[in-house]
Amino acid sequence: MGYISLINGVIKRRFSLSVIKSEMVRIINVAEKNDAAKSIAEIMSGGRYRKREGFSRFNKIYEFEYNILNNNCTMTMTSVSGHLLNLEFIGQYKKWYSCNPVALFDAQVQKYCPENYVDIKRTLEREVRGCSYLIIWTDCDREGENIGFEVIEVCKAVKHNIPVYRAKFSEITPEAIARACRNLSQADKNTSDAVDVRMELDLRIGAAFTRFQTLRLQKLFPSVLGEQLISYGSCQFPTLGFVVERYKQVQAFIPEPFWKLKVQHKVEDKAVEFMWKRNRLFDYLSALALYENCIENPSASVIDVQSKTKSKWRPQALDTVEMEKLASRKLHISAKETMQIAEKLYTKGFISYPRTETNIFPSEMNLVGLVQQQTQSPVWGDFANRVLEHGPQPRNGKKTDKAHPPIHPTKYTGNLTGNEEKLYEFIVRHFLACVSQDAQGFETTVHIDVAEEKFHVSGLMIIARNYLDVYPYEKWNAKEIPVYQQGDTFTPCLIELDGGETSAPPLLSEADLIALMDKHGIGTDATHAEHIETIKSRMYVGLRPDGRFVPGQLGMGLVEGYDNMGYEMSKPNLRAELEADLKLICEGKKNKDAVLTAHVQKYKEVFIEACKQALKIDQAVAQYIGEDPVSLSENTDAAAGFGGLESMPMTVMKCPQCGSDMQLKSKKNNKGYYIGCIGYPTCRKAVWFPDSVVEARVSDNTCPQCGPDVHRIEFKFKRGSVPPTIPLEYIGCVGGCDKDLEEALGIDNLARRPSLNGSSEHDSGFVSGGNRMSQIGGSTRSYSTNVAPIFSESQMRGYSSQSLARGNNSQNLLRGNNSQNISRGKSHENRKVVSNFQGNINRTPQSSVLGTSLSPSQSSYNTNMHGSPSVRPGISRTPLSSVGNTRNNLPVSGNNGSNETVCNCGNAAVLLTVKKEGPNKGRQFYKCSNSGCNFFLWADEAPAGSGGSGSQSQTYSSNPRGFQSKQNQGSAEGIPNCNCKQEARRKKGQTRVDNSMGVLNQEIRVVVSSSGQMKKVAEEITTKEVEVVIEKEVLKRVALNEGLQETEESLKQRKEESAVCVERKRFIWTIDFSIFIWTIDFTERFIWTRDFTGKIHLDNRFYYKDSSGQEILLERFIWTIDFSVKIHLDNRFYWKDSSGQ
Repeated sequence: MGYISLINGVIKRRFSLSVIKSEMVRIINVAEKNDAAKSIAEIMSGGRYRKREGFSRFNKIYEFEYNILNNNCTMTMTSVSGHLLNLEFIGQYKKWYSCNPVALFDAQVQKYCPENYVDIKRTLEREVRGCSYLIIWTDCDREGENIGFEVIEVCKAVKHNIPVYRAKFSEITPEAIARACRNLSQADKNTSDAVDVRMELDLRIGAAFTRFQTLRLQKLFPSVLGEQLISYGSCQFPTLGFVVERYKQVQAFIPEPFWKLKVQHKVEDKAVEFMWKRNRLFDYLSALALYENCIENPSASVIDVQSKTKSKWRPQALDTVEMEKLASRKLHISAKETMQIAEKLYTKGFISYPRTETNIFPSEMNLVGLVQQQTQSPVWGDFANRVLEHGPQPRNGKKTDKAHPPIHPTKYTGNLTGNEEKLYEFIVRHFLACVSQDAQGFETTVHIDVAEEKFHVSGLMIIARNYLDVYPYEKWNAKEIPVYQQGDTFTPCLIELDGGETSAPPLLSEADLIALMDKHGIGTDATHAEHIETIKSRMYVGLRPDGRFVPGQLGMGLVEGYDNMGYEMSKPNLRAELEADLKLICEGKKNKDAVLTAHVQKYKEVFIEACKQALKIDQAVAQYIGEDPVSLSENTDAAAGFGGLESMPMTVMKCPQCGSDMQLKSKKNNKGYYIGCIGYPTCRKAVWFPDSVVEARVSDNTCPQCGPDVHRIEFKFKRGSVPPTIPLEYIGCVGGCDKDLEEALGIDNLARRPSLNGSSEHDSGFVSGGNRMSQIGGSTRSYSTNVAPIFSESQMRGYSSQSLARGNNSQNLLRGNNSQNISRGKSHENRKVVSNFQGNINRTPQSSVLGTSLSPSQSSYNTNMHGSPSVRPGISRTPLSSVGNTRNNLPVSGNNGSNETVCNCGNAAVLLTVKKEGPNKGRQFYKCSNSGCNFFLWADEAPAGSGGSGSQSQTYSSNPRGFQSKQNQGSAEGIPNCNCKQEARRKKGQTRVDNSMGVLNQEIRVVVSSSGQMKKVAEEITTKEVEVVIEKEVLKRVALNEGLQETEESLKQRKEESAVCVERKRFIWTIDFSIFIWTIDFTERFIWTRDFTGKIHLDNRFYYKDSSGQEILLERFIWTIDFSVKIHLDNRFYWKDSSGQ
C-alpha cells in the first residue's frame, strides 16, 4: 500500500505540473541571427534550453522556461538571417529592357520574401500561431529595427492582434539580457521608416542609373564593356569620387624646389641638429644670401631654454569608424573583414555591439567588472590589475548615438586564432589603454641665434609610459640632447644649405577613405566597408601593393563624364543631405513620405539631365579606356537624346486599371506596335494597334488636355490606311481627347478608369472600335481586331434585342427599314455591340443594313442612325455605296417640282465645295442636310435628268451595299432591286441553299470575350439556328494579328472543322471577322478600299458580297489563315487575296 500511495502521489504531482505547464504563456522571440539567438537562449535558460529544427536548417529553434512579463513563460527563441523582406519593382519593371530607366523613379515597388528566406518565413508563421506574445531581439540599430518590423509584419499577417515588445541591448551578457527583459519597450517605427526610405531611394536611384550606364556603354564599347555591369549607387559613387579626386591631385601636382638651413652641434659624440625657424625658402638667391651670412658669422648663442612636462594622450573610447581605420592601419585587415570578424565576436558574447557611433562610456556602466574580466590574461592581466589599483578612468570623446556604448570586451577568451585573435586583442588593449592613464614625459626646447637667424631643437625624457605599456600600436620615443644654459655660445660643427622639393599628397588608404566618408556623411558606420568593397569589385578602383587606392579607367571616365555635365555627382553633397534627412526621420522631425518624394524628384531631375548630356560620358569613358565608341550613325540606339535609350518602351500614360505605366512596345518580330501595362502579368491591360501603323514613337511632349502624365505619340501610317482628315505622319493623343485618332486606330478611350465593381464604364465583353477586352486572371487585356466601328455605343443603347431579331419593318434594324424609329424596346445599357450585316436570311427579301464606317472620325453613317457625324469644312467623306453605284443611283427632284436633290432619309441635300488642297479642290458635291445621314454625291456625276418633274420624290440610297432599301414586289423570286430599278443579278455559280436548313449568309463582326457572349449576340441577331464554334487557340492567334504558320495539329483541326461544316450543311462561325475601312487618293477621286480579314467555313465554299454588290465565289476552297481583299472602286473591281488568286 505504501508503494501504491507513493506512486499515486508522484502521478498526481506530475499531472499537476503538466497542467501548469500546459497553461504557461508561450512567447516567440526572434533574433537577427542564429548565433545571437543561441547565445541569448543559453544566457536566459542557464544552458538548459531544448533545441529543435525549423523549416530552415540554418535557423534553429530553442525552447526554455523563463519568468518575464510577471509570468512563468515558455520561450520559443528563433532567428532570421538579416533582412527577411527585400524591395523590388513590380511586374515588368524588374526586366532591364521593359522600360526606359527614367520610369523607375515613379514605378511601383513592393516588399517580397526572397526564395532562400521562405523557409525562415514559414517557421515564423508556424510558431507564432501558438504564441501569445512576440519579442523582437534584433540588433538595436537602424537596420535591426527595420528587420524587427519585417518580422512583425510576417507574424501579424498570421495573428494580427498579437502584442509586440522590443528588447534593447548592446551586448550579449547576462547583465545586459536581464536588463533588456526588465525594460521591454515598443519598437521604433520612425527608425524603421528611415531605413525604408533609404532602401527605396537606393533601389530607384541605383537601378535607374545602373541600367542607363550599362545599356548605353555596352552598346558604345561592345569589345571592352560588352559584358560588364556598370553599376551606380548614391553612396558608392561619392566614394569613388574621393579616390578619383585624390588621384587627380597627385597627377596634377607639380613639385616645387625649396632650400633650408641646417645647423649641427656635436658634444661628446652626441650630434644635435637645430631646425631653422623659417623652415624653408622657395627663392634660391635669398636662401643663398642668408647661408653666406651665417658662414661669415658662424658663432651661435643660446637665447632661450624652456622645460615643461608633456603628456601623450591615451586613445578615446572605440567606435565603429575608428575601429575600421585602426584595424586597417595597424592590423592590415580590411574594413569589410574587420566588420565580419567583429560581428562574430559579438554574437559569441566576446565584445559589445560593433556598430556604434558612440565614443562616450556611460557614467553608470560597470567598467571595473569589465577590467576584472581581463585580469585572467597572461599577456595583459598584470596591466589590468594596475588599472584596478587606480580605478578605470576612460577618456571619452564627444559623440553618442544614445543607443549603444563604445566597443569593448565583455569577457575574456584565449581560444581565438588568426585575425579573430588579432582583432579581439586590439579591442581589449584599446579598452584597457582608454581606461588607464596618459603617458608622462619632460620636454626641453633650446633656441639659438646664428647671424640673426633663429634655430631650435627639442629633447624628450619619458617619465611614465602608463597606457603605452599595453598599447603597442603607438610609439613615443625619448630624444636625448646636451644640457644648454641661456647665454651659452658655441661654434656649430656644420652649417649647410640643403635643397629639396615639395611632394604630392599620398594616395588614399582605406583608413583615409573611411575618414572622408565619415566626415562628409557618406553611408553609415555600418555601411562604409560595404561601399568600399563595391567599388573594388566593380573594378572602379584598385589597390596598390602599399594598400593605397588608384582609380580604374572606367571609374575615372564615369566620374569625369558626370563632372563635365556640371552635376557634381561624385561629390558627397546629395547623399549627405539624404543622410541628414534620415536622421531627422529617426528623431521624428521629418515625414518619411516628404523626404522620399523630395529626394526622388531631385535625383530624377539629375537623371534626365544626365541623359540629355550623355555624350559627355561617352567622350570621357572613351578617353580613359582607349577605345573609340561605335559610330552613332551606325548605332542609332546609342545616339544622343534621351540617353540613347529611345528604342526602349516609353511610357505613354498611366494604366486606368492598376495605375502603373502603360508603354509603347513592339509586337513580336517587330511587326507592329501596341500599348501594354508595365504591371504585366498582374495587370494585362493592353491595346493593339492595327497593321496600318508603320511606325510609332512616344513624343517627349505631353498632351495639354489630358495632363502631364499622358504623352503624345508620333504615328506614321501606311499610304491609304487613314482618311484624308489624318495625315500619314501624325502626332496624336490616345488619352481620350483625340477621337479621330482613336477611331482611326480602332481603340477605345484608354483613359477610362474602371468602375467600383472592377469593370470599365461598360461591360468589358463588348467594346467599340475593334478594341477587345479579355479578362485574364482578373485583369483586362484589350487588343485591336482591325475593325473600324460601324456605329457608336450611344446609338446601340436604344436598340432592343427584339428589333435586332424580328422582321417588323417598323423596328427591325437588320432589314434596313427607312423609318427612323429604331430605338424601341429594352435598352442595352451594359453592352456594346459592333456589327456589320449583309446578305439574306433564308432568301427572305431584305436589304443590306447598316452603313459601313466612312472614316475614323465618324462612328455611324446609316441614315437610320441617331447622332451626327462631324464634318469638317473642305473634307469629303464618301460612302462605299456612293462610289460603287453613282451611275445608277441618281438624285431627282423632290415633291416641290424643283431640282432639289434628296436622299432616302427624306431630307434635302446641300451643295458643298471641297476646299482642301488636292486634286478635288474646288469640286462640288452633295451632302445630306441631316448630319446623321452619310449621303454623298459628286455634283458633276449627277445625270441630266436628275431634276425631272413629278410629285413622287426619288431618293438616293445611302445603303452601303448599293441595294434598294425595300424589296421589288414585282419580282417573282423575291430578288431585290438595285436603286437603278434593275433586278440584282447573281454571279454565275452562286450557291443555292435549302431554306429549311436556316443557313445564315451574313457578314457579321461581333466583339466578345467568351463563346457564351458570342452565342448570346448571335441569338439576338437572328431567330434562325446559328452554331458558334470558337476554338480558343485559333481565336487567340488571330486576335493577336500575327502571321500564322500551319502545323500538323492545326491542319488536322482545320480538316475536322471543314468536315463538320459539310456534314451539318450549316454556316459555322469560327472567329469574328475584322474589317478596316481605308481611303486612297487616286488623284482624280477618293477611292474607298476595304481590308477584309478572317476565316470562313461554308459548305466547302466561300463567298461574300463586296460593297459594289458583286459576289465572289470560290469553289471548294476553305480559308484557314488571314487574307486581305482590297477593293478599288473606280468603276472597276480589283482584288487579290494572300494566296495570289
